[in-house]
Amino acid sequence: MNKHHYVAIMAGGIGSRFWPMSRANFPKQFLDILGLGKTLIQQTYERYRELVPLENIYVITSEEYVSIVKKQLKDIPEENILAEPSRKNTAPCIAYMAFKLLKKDPDALMIAAPADHLVLETEEFIKTAKRALDFVGHINALLTIGVKPVYPNTGYGYIQHETTAAAPDVFKVKTFTEKPTLELAKTFIASGDFLWNAGIFTWKVKNIIAAIEKYEPELYELFAPEKDKFNTGQEKETIEAIYPQCTNISIDFAVMEKADNVYLIPASFGWSDLGTWNSAWDNMEKDYFGNAVVGKNVMVVDANNCMVHVPDNKLVLLQGLKDCIIVDTKDVLLICKKDKEQEIKDYVAEVKRNKGDKYL
Repeated sequence: MNKHHYVAIMAGGIGSRFWPMSRANFPKQFLDILGLGKTLIQQTYERYRELVPLENIYVITSEEYVSIVKKQLKDIPEENILAEPSRKNTAPCIAYMAFKLLKKDPDALMIAAPADHLVLETEEFIKTAKRALDFVGHINALLTIGVKPVYPNTGYGYIQHETTAAAPDVFKVKTFTEKPTLELAKTFIASGDFLWNAGIFTWKVKNIIAAIEKYEPELYELFAPEKDKFNTGQEKETIEAIYPQCTNISIDFAVMEKADNVYLIPASFGWSDLGTWNSAWDNMEKDYFGNAVVGKNVMVVDANNCMVHVPDNKLVLLQGLKDCIIVDTKDVLLICKKDKEQEIKDYVAEVKRNKGDKYL
Protein backbone atom coordinates (compact mmCIF):
# COMPACT_ATOMS: atom_id res chain seq x y z
CA MET A 1 0.00 0.00 0.00
CA ASN A 2 1.20 3.48 -0.88
CA LYS A 3 1.71 5.75 2.15
CA HIS A 4 0.70 8.78 0.05
CA HIS A 5 -2.77 7.40 -0.73
CA TYR A 6 -5.65 8.58 1.47
CA VAL A 7 -9.42 8.12 1.65
CA ALA A 8 -11.97 10.59 2.99
CA ILE A 9 -15.32 8.92 3.76
CA MET A 10 -18.05 11.55 3.81
CA ALA A 11 -20.66 10.59 6.38
CA GLY A 12 -22.61 13.70 7.34
CA GLY A 13 -25.90 13.30 5.44
CA ILE A 14 -29.39 12.71 6.83
CA GLY A 15 -30.85 10.27 4.28
CA SER A 16 -34.43 11.49 4.66
CA ARG A 17 -35.74 9.32 1.81
CA PHE A 18 -35.09 6.26 4.02
CA TRP A 19 -37.44 7.57 6.69
CA PRO A 20 -38.72 6.24 9.03
CA MET A 21 -35.63 4.06 9.54
CA SER A 22 -33.24 6.91 8.82
CA ARG A 23 -33.66 9.63 11.44
CA ALA A 24 -31.90 12.95 12.01
CA ASN A 25 -30.08 11.50 15.02
CA PHE A 26 -29.26 8.16 13.35
CA PRO A 27 -29.20 8.42 9.53
CA LYS A 28 -28.95 5.73 6.89
CA GLN A 29 -25.14 5.46 6.68
CA PHE A 30 -25.23 3.95 10.19
CA LEU A 31 -28.01 1.48 9.37
CA ASP A 32 -28.06 -2.04 7.97
CA ILE A 33 -30.60 -1.18 5.28
CA LEU A 34 -30.20 -4.43 3.33
CA GLY A 35 -30.10 -6.80 6.27
CA LEU A 36 -26.51 -7.91 5.57
CA GLY A 37 -25.27 -7.74 9.15
CA LYS A 38 -23.14 -4.62 8.55
CA THR A 39 -24.06 -0.96 8.27
CA LEU A 40 -23.36 1.01 5.10
CA ILE A 41 -20.43 2.91 6.64
CA GLN A 42 -18.93 -0.35 7.92
CA GLN A 43 -19.10 -1.82 4.42
CA THR A 44 -17.51 1.31 2.93
CA TYR A 45 -14.74 1.36 5.52
CA GLU A 46 -13.91 -2.32 4.94
CA ARG A 47 -13.62 -1.76 1.18
CA TYR A 48 -11.07 1.00 1.61
CA ARG A 49 -9.05 -0.93 4.19
CA GLU A 50 -8.02 -3.14 1.29
CA LEU A 51 -6.75 -0.11 -0.62
CA VAL A 52 -4.89 2.26 1.71
CA PRO A 53 -3.20 2.01 5.12
CA LEU A 54 -5.62 2.08 8.05
CA GLU A 55 -4.12 5.31 9.38
CA ASN A 56 -4.82 6.97 6.01
CA ILE A 57 -8.60 6.51 6.19
CA TYR A 58 -10.53 9.50 7.49
CA VAL A 59 -14.23 9.89 8.20
CA ILE A 60 -15.69 13.38 8.03
CA THR A 61 -19.11 13.66 9.63
CA SER A 62 -21.41 15.93 11.60
CA GLU A 63 -20.44 16.61 15.20
CA GLU A 64 -23.57 14.81 16.40
CA TYR A 65 -22.51 11.56 14.67
CA VAL A 66 -18.92 11.32 15.93
CA SER A 67 -19.87 8.96 18.76
CA ILE A 68 -21.75 6.69 16.34
CA VAL A 69 -18.72 6.52 14.03
CA LYS A 70 -16.49 5.61 16.98
CA LYS A 71 -18.89 2.85 17.98
CA GLN A 72 -19.29 1.37 14.49
CA LEU A 73 -15.65 1.71 13.33
CA LYS A 74 -13.86 0.60 16.45
CA ASP A 75 -10.33 0.42 15.02
CA ILE A 76 -10.18 3.76 13.22
CA PRO A 77 -7.81 6.20 14.98
CA GLU A 78 -9.87 8.73 16.92
CA GLU A 79 -7.99 11.64 15.36
CA ASN A 80 -9.13 10.42 11.93
CA ILE A 81 -12.77 11.22 12.70
CA LEU A 82 -13.34 14.82 11.68
CA ALA A 83 -16.37 16.72 12.97
CA GLU A 84 -18.16 19.31 10.84
CA PRO A 85 -19.97 21.93 12.96
CA SER A 86 -22.74 22.28 10.34
CA ARG A 87 -23.88 20.65 7.10
CA LYS A 88 -22.53 22.60 4.13
CA ASN A 89 -22.55 19.92 1.40
CA THR A 90 -19.48 18.31 -0.15
CA ALA A 91 -17.37 21.28 -1.31
CA PRO A 92 -16.49 22.60 2.18
CA CYS A 93 -16.11 19.01 3.39
CA ILE A 94 -13.57 18.24 0.65
CA ALA A 95 -11.78 21.56 1.13
CA TYR A 96 -11.37 20.79 4.84
CA MET A 97 -9.98 17.35 4.11
CA ALA A 98 -7.68 18.58 1.33
CA PHE A 99 -6.08 21.38 3.36
CA LYS A 100 -5.60 19.04 6.31
CA LEU A 101 -3.88 16.43 4.15
CA LEU A 102 -1.77 18.97 2.27
CA LYS A 103 -0.14 20.07 5.49
CA LYS A 104 0.45 16.48 6.58
CA ASP A 105 1.67 15.17 3.22
CA PRO A 106 2.22 17.52 0.24
CA ASP A 107 2.37 14.46 -2.06
CA ALA A 108 -1.01 13.12 -0.93
CA LEU A 109 -3.51 11.59 -3.35
CA MET A 110 -7.06 11.44 -2.07
CA ILE A 111 -10.22 9.51 -2.79
CA ALA A 112 -13.35 11.25 -1.52
CA ALA A 113 -16.36 8.94 -1.29
CA PRO A 114 -19.81 8.83 0.32
CA ALA A 115 -20.31 6.53 3.29
CA ASP A 116 -23.71 5.26 2.22
CA HIS A 117 -23.22 3.76 -1.25
CA LEU A 118 -23.55 0.10 -2.06
CA VAL A 119 -20.82 -1.82 -3.90
CA LEU A 120 -21.54 -5.49 -4.57
CA GLU A 121 -18.29 -6.42 -6.35
CA THR A 122 -15.47 -5.32 -4.05
CA GLU A 123 -12.62 -6.82 -6.07
CA GLU A 124 -13.64 -4.96 -9.23
CA PHE A 125 -14.12 -1.79 -7.20
CA ILE A 126 -10.58 -2.01 -5.80
CA LYS A 127 -9.17 -2.46 -9.32
CA THR A 128 -11.01 0.66 -10.47
CA ALA A 129 -9.84 2.68 -7.46
CA LYS A 130 -6.21 1.65 -8.06
CA ARG A 131 -6.51 2.66 -11.72
CA ALA A 132 -7.89 6.03 -10.63
CA LEU A 133 -5.06 6.65 -8.17
CA ASP A 134 -2.48 5.67 -10.77
CA PHE A 135 -3.95 8.07 -13.34
CA VAL A 136 -4.13 11.14 -11.10
CA GLY A 137 -0.67 10.36 -9.76
CA HIS A 138 0.78 11.10 -13.21
CA ILE A 139 -1.43 13.89 -14.55
CA ASN A 140 -3.14 17.03 -13.27
CA ALA A 141 -6.63 15.56 -13.34
CA LEU A 142 -9.81 15.56 -11.31
CA LEU A 143 -11.25 12.10 -11.77
CA THR A 144 -14.68 10.66 -11.08
CA ILE A 145 -16.17 7.21 -11.51
CA GLY A 146 -18.87 6.70 -14.14
CA VAL A 147 -21.18 3.72 -13.77
CA LYS A 148 -22.83 2.15 -16.79
CA PRO A 149 -26.58 2.87 -16.45
CA VAL A 150 -28.88 -0.12 -16.40
CA TYR A 151 -32.16 1.80 -16.61
CA PRO A 152 -33.21 5.47 -17.03
CA ASN A 153 -32.95 6.57 -13.40
CA THR A 154 -34.09 10.18 -12.91
CA GLY A 155 -32.55 10.50 -9.45
CA TYR A 156 -28.91 10.22 -10.56
CA GLY A 157 -26.58 12.67 -12.24
CA TYR A 158 -25.28 11.75 -15.70
CA ILE A 159 -21.85 12.34 -17.27
CA GLN A 160 -21.13 12.45 -20.99
CA HIS A 161 -17.58 11.57 -21.97
CA GLU A 162 -15.37 11.71 -25.04
CA THR A 163 -15.35 8.56 -27.15
CA THR A 164 -11.55 8.49 -27.54
CA ALA A 165 -9.67 7.32 -24.44
CA ALA A 166 -7.11 9.67 -22.87
CA ALA A 167 -5.46 6.63 -21.27
CA PRO A 168 -6.52 2.98 -21.01
CA ASP A 169 -10.10 3.02 -19.66
CA VAL A 170 -9.92 6.75 -18.88
CA PHE A 171 -11.95 9.37 -20.79
CA LYS A 172 -12.22 13.13 -20.66
CA VAL A 173 -15.58 14.43 -19.44
CA LYS A 174 -17.70 16.53 -21.81
CA THR A 175 -20.82 17.39 -19.83
CA PHE A 176 -22.61 16.88 -16.51
CA THR A 177 -26.40 16.69 -16.22
CA GLU A 178 -28.17 16.58 -12.86
CA LYS A 179 -31.30 14.45 -12.43
CA PRO A 180 -32.79 14.55 -15.93
CA THR A 181 -36.40 13.97 -16.94
CA LEU A 182 -37.35 10.40 -17.81
CA GLU A 183 -37.35 11.15 -21.54
CA LEU A 184 -33.91 12.73 -21.35
CA ALA A 185 -32.58 9.84 -19.27
CA LYS A 186 -33.83 7.42 -21.92
CA THR A 187 -32.05 9.47 -24.60
CA PHE A 188 -28.82 9.41 -22.58
CA ILE A 189 -28.91 5.64 -22.26
CA ALA A 190 -29.69 5.14 -25.94
CA SER A 191 -26.70 7.31 -26.95
CA GLY A 192 -24.24 5.02 -25.17
CA ASP A 193 -21.83 7.78 -24.07
CA PHE A 194 -23.53 8.81 -20.81
CA LEU A 195 -22.79 7.22 -17.45
CA TRP A 196 -24.20 7.61 -13.95
CA ASN A 197 -22.10 9.89 -11.74
CA ALA A 198 -21.10 7.73 -8.77
CA GLY A 199 -19.85 10.73 -6.77
CA ILE A 200 -16.53 9.01 -5.99
CA PHE A 201 -13.65 11.41 -6.70
CA THR A 202 -9.88 10.95 -6.95
CA TRP A 203 -7.18 13.63 -7.23
CA LYS A 204 -3.88 14.95 -5.98
CA VAL A 205 -4.65 17.08 -2.95
CA LYS A 206 -2.70 20.03 -4.33
CA ASN A 207 -4.67 19.82 -7.60
CA ILE A 208 -8.12 19.91 -5.99
CA ILE A 209 -7.00 22.86 -3.86
CA ALA A 210 -5.79 24.65 -7.00
CA ALA A 211 -9.17 23.94 -8.63
CA ILE A 212 -11.06 25.29 -5.62
CA GLU A 213 -8.90 28.43 -5.74
CA LYS A 214 -9.73 28.91 -9.43
CA TYR A 215 -13.41 27.99 -9.53
CA GLU A 216 -14.67 28.64 -5.99
CA PRO A 217 -12.30 31.39 -4.73
CA GLU A 218 -14.52 32.44 -1.81
CA LEU A 219 -14.24 28.94 -0.35
CA TYR A 220 -10.49 28.89 -0.94
CA GLU A 221 -10.07 32.22 0.85
CA LEU A 222 -11.81 30.86 3.93
CA PHE A 223 -9.43 27.90 4.28
CA ALA A 224 -6.09 29.03 2.82
CA PRO A 225 -5.19 31.70 5.41
CA GLU A 226 -5.81 29.15 8.19
CA LYS A 227 -3.87 26.26 6.65
CA ASP A 228 -1.11 26.25 9.28
CA LYS A 229 -3.64 25.56 12.03
CA PHE A 230 -4.65 22.18 10.63
CA ASN A 231 -3.29 19.14 12.47
CA THR A 232 -2.72 21.30 15.56
CA GLY A 233 -4.71 22.01 18.71
CA GLN A 234 -6.24 24.99 16.93
CA GLU A 235 -7.92 22.96 14.17
CA LYS A 236 -11.31 22.48 15.87
CA GLU A 237 -11.65 26.15 16.76
CA THR A 238 -10.57 27.13 13.24
CA ILE A 239 -13.15 24.88 11.57
CA GLU A 240 -15.88 26.18 13.87
CA ALA A 241 -15.03 29.70 12.69
CA ILE A 242 -14.80 28.80 8.98
CA TYR A 243 -17.91 26.67 8.49
CA PRO A 244 -20.61 29.29 9.23
CA GLN A 245 -19.11 31.38 6.42
CA CYS A 246 -19.13 28.57 3.85
CA THR A 247 -21.70 28.45 1.08
CA ASN A 248 -23.75 25.26 1.02
CA ILE A 249 -22.54 23.81 -2.29
CA SER A 250 -21.55 20.45 -3.74
CA ILE A 251 -18.11 19.81 -5.19
CA ASP A 252 -19.88 18.99 -8.47
CA PHE A 253 -21.34 22.49 -8.81
CA ALA A 254 -18.36 24.25 -7.21
CA VAL A 255 -15.59 22.63 -9.27
CA MET A 256 -16.27 19.54 -11.35
CA GLU A 257 -18.80 21.11 -13.74
CA LYS A 258 -16.50 24.10 -14.35
CA ALA A 259 -13.03 22.55 -14.60
CA ASP A 260 -11.41 21.59 -17.91
CA ASN A 261 -9.28 18.75 -16.52
CA VAL A 262 -12.07 16.38 -15.43
CA TYR A 263 -11.84 12.72 -16.42
CA LEU A 264 -13.76 9.55 -15.65
CA ILE A 265 -13.25 5.83 -15.53
CA PRO A 266 -16.25 3.79 -16.73
CA ALA A 267 -16.84 1.04 -14.23
CA SER A 268 -19.21 -1.73 -13.31
CA PHE A 269 -18.98 -3.09 -9.79
CA GLY A 270 -22.58 -3.47 -8.64
CA TRP A 271 -22.95 0.15 -7.57
CA SER A 272 -25.97 1.95 -6.17
CA ASP A 273 -26.12 5.20 -4.24
CA LEU A 274 -28.84 3.45 -2.23
CA GLY A 275 -30.82 6.66 -2.07
CA THR A 276 -34.34 5.25 -1.88
CA TRP A 277 -36.32 2.24 -0.70
CA ASN A 278 -36.75 1.21 -4.33
CA SER A 279 -32.97 1.14 -4.79
CA ALA A 280 -32.75 -1.09 -1.71
CA TRP A 281 -35.42 -3.38 -3.21
CA ASP A 282 -33.44 -3.48 -6.48
CA ASN A 283 -30.35 -4.77 -4.66
CA MET A 284 -31.89 -7.32 -2.32
CA GLU A 285 -32.72 -10.99 -2.68
CA LYS A 286 -36.43 -11.50 -3.32
CA ASP A 287 -38.88 -14.30 -2.78
CA TYR A 288 -40.82 -16.04 -5.56
CA PHE A 289 -43.31 -13.18 -5.63
CA GLY A 290 -40.71 -10.40 -5.83
CA ASN A 291 -40.84 -9.34 -2.19
CA ALA A 292 -37.60 -8.15 -0.56
CA VAL A 293 -37.86 -8.76 3.17
CA VAL A 294 -35.75 -7.76 6.18
CA GLY A 295 -37.28 -9.24 9.33
CA LYS A 296 -37.33 -12.78 10.71
CA ASN A 297 -41.06 -13.02 11.36
CA VAL A 298 -42.70 -11.84 8.16
CA MET A 299 -45.49 -13.92 6.64
CA VAL A 300 -46.59 -13.10 3.09
CA VAL A 301 -50.02 -14.03 1.72
CA ASP A 302 -50.79 -12.92 -1.81
CA ALA A 303 -48.41 -9.94 -1.76
CA ASN A 304 -46.15 -9.02 -4.66
CA ASN A 305 -43.07 -6.86 -5.34
CA CYS A 306 -43.01 -5.28 -1.90
CA MET A 307 -40.09 -3.80 0.05
CA VAL A 308 -40.48 -4.90 3.68
CA HIS A 309 -38.24 -3.82 6.58
CA VAL A 310 -39.52 -4.70 10.06
CA PRO A 311 -38.03 -5.65 13.46
CA ASP A 312 -37.06 -9.27 13.97
CA ASN A 313 -39.17 -9.53 17.14
CA LYS A 314 -42.43 -8.47 15.49
CA LEU A 315 -44.72 -10.84 13.62
CA VAL A 316 -45.93 -9.13 10.45
CA LEU A 317 -48.46 -10.69 8.09
CA LEU A 318 -48.92 -9.09 4.68
CA GLN A 319 -51.96 -9.87 2.57
CA GLY A 320 -53.06 -8.41 -0.72
CA LEU A 321 -50.40 -5.70 -1.01
CA LYS A 322 -48.65 -5.05 -4.31
CA ASP A 323 -45.74 -2.74 -5.14
CA CYS A 324 -45.61 -1.28 -1.64
CA ILE A 325 -42.95 -0.11 0.81
CA ILE A 326 -43.64 -1.33 4.35
CA VAL A 327 -41.25 -0.08 7.04
CA ASP A 328 -41.94 -0.54 10.74
CA THR A 329 -39.90 1.01 13.55
CA LYS A 330 -40.57 1.31 17.27
CA ASP A 331 -42.65 4.47 16.79
CA VAL A 332 -43.52 4.79 13.09
CA LEU A 333 -45.18 2.53 10.51
CA LEU A 334 -44.86 3.57 6.85
CA ILE A 335 -46.97 1.95 4.14
CA CYS A 336 -46.41 3.65 0.81
CA LYS A 337 -46.78 2.76 -2.87
CA LYS A 338 -43.37 2.24 -4.45
CA ASP A 339 -44.10 4.66 -7.25
CA LYS A 340 -44.66 7.41 -4.64
CA GLU A 341 -41.32 6.99 -2.88
CA GLN A 342 -39.91 10.24 -4.28
CA GLU A 343 -42.63 11.95 -2.24
CA ILE A 344 -41.41 10.52 1.08
CA LYS A 345 -39.50 13.77 1.65
CA ASP A 346 -42.81 15.61 1.31
CA TYR A 347 -44.44 13.23 3.77
CA VAL A 348 -41.61 13.86 6.25
CA ALA A 349 -42.18 17.61 5.91
CA GLU A 350 -45.89 17.06 6.56
CA VAL A 351 -45.07 15.01 9.66
CA LYS A 352 -42.85 17.85 10.89
CA ARG A 353 -45.64 20.40 10.36
CA ASN A 354 -48.25 18.29 12.15
CA LYS A 355 -46.24 16.41 14.77
CA GLY A 356 -43.04 18.42 15.26
CA ASP A 357 -39.60 16.76 15.35
CA LYS A 358 -40.56 13.81 17.57
CA TYR A 359 -40.78 11.32 14.67
CA LEU A 360 -37.93 12.71 12.56
